[in-house]
Amino acid sequence: MPSHPLNRLLRRNISAGQIAGYALANLVGLTIVLTAIQFYRDITSVATAEDSFISSDYLIISKKVSGLGNLMGADPSATSFTVSDREEIASQPWASAVGEFTPAGFNVAARADLGGIPLSTALFLESIPNEFFDVSPRGWSFTPGSGKPLPIVVSKDYLTLYNFGFATSRGMPQISEELIGTIPLRLSLSGGGRQEWVDARIVGFSSRLNTIAVPEEFMTWANSEFADSSVNGNTDPSRLIIRLRRAGDPEAMKFLDIHDYEVAGDKDAGGKTAYFLSVVTTIVVSVGIIISLLAFFILLLSIYLLLQKNRDKIYDLMLLGYTPSRVARYYQTLVAAVNAAVLLISLTVMLTASARWKDSLESLGADGASPWPTIAVGVLIIVLVTAGNLAAISRNIRKGFRK
Repeated sequence: MPSHPLNRLLRRNISAGQIAGYALANLVGLTIVLTAIQFYRDITSVATAEDSFISSDYLIISKKVSGLGNLMGADPSATSFTVSDREEIASQPWASAVGEFTPAGFNVAARADLGGIPLSTALFLESIPNEFFDVSPRGWSFTPGSGKPLPIVVSKDYLTLYNFGFATSRGMPQISEELIGTIPLRLSLSGGGRQEWVDARIVGFSSRLNTIAVPEEFMTWANSEFADSSVNGNTDPSRLIIRLRRAGDPEAMKFLDIHDYEVAGDKDAGGKTAYFLSVVTTIVVSVGIIISLLAFFILLLSIYLLLQKNRDKIYDLMLLGYTPSRVARYYQTLVAAVNAAVLLISLTVMLTASARWKDSLESLGADGASPWPTIAVGVLIIVLVTAGNLAAISRNIRKGFRK
């Protein structure tokens, strides 16, 4: 601080204990807030990793098949989602978007040559709106008669089942994701008294979708050409994909339980994990904000007591020609310096803590999130707190000059 006589006079009346108490409380509150935010951002980055235990905000649901299903002539539409079912789900506050799985209403068979070994199998195909994919393969489209191979996205689980179930037991070669993308496929589409062969190629693997997916353009064309309406008269989807506004929302889980809908895979448990993390983080951040607010009021109380104690001296300073802004400048500079120090220490603690849990995150298959957004939040909080501090100091000192 400058060695101006006014500053030396004001310094004598400052309680070092009160300033230290404010700094400590503000430091604890800001550190809790920033560390909790960075921890949440780091841990939720695991959701993008392969085989993450934290699910994304997507659910794939279907109706339960009970008894003998439709073996005894039951209506197959009993396991389909009607228009009213879909509208009811889409109207729920926790549902951000709802997509339909459109199945192939015709027969599909595939042929491939794998290292000189001919393979053939019956397949099923489905399509969903592009916005629900977790992969974005190039050339994801289909134009009838273009001669370009039909792009296909397959569940990663299917490749795993082939490599470690079918291939190992039959003495067949195991294949990687890169290799399988180079294997040409031939698909036989038949139905409605027609048959046609189309070239196809696997262009991606999905961790979210447990299906064999094709572009919607292909499914629309193929169903119009090969689907037998007398056999596949039910056009309602049997599976839906839902994008949630918040992963693991308990209201969504309650709705699905009430309607006896099934959730594919372990998304229910993973969603609950994500929801639990968000709740815990919210609680921790709230505690940090409360502590920071208490620190703010501690400073206001300290300033108020200081000015009440030195009302006569402040009035004398006014008589000597000093303005309220000149007197306030010393306190404002002091508080701004304290807040800057609090910010630097809080960021240091946050970055140190993040570096310590980074190894654990890497073992889960994630590198963590960038700290810059959290740093920006810390700077914003300190700017707002400092602005409030400076305004409060100026207002209180102006009141003292009105004696």
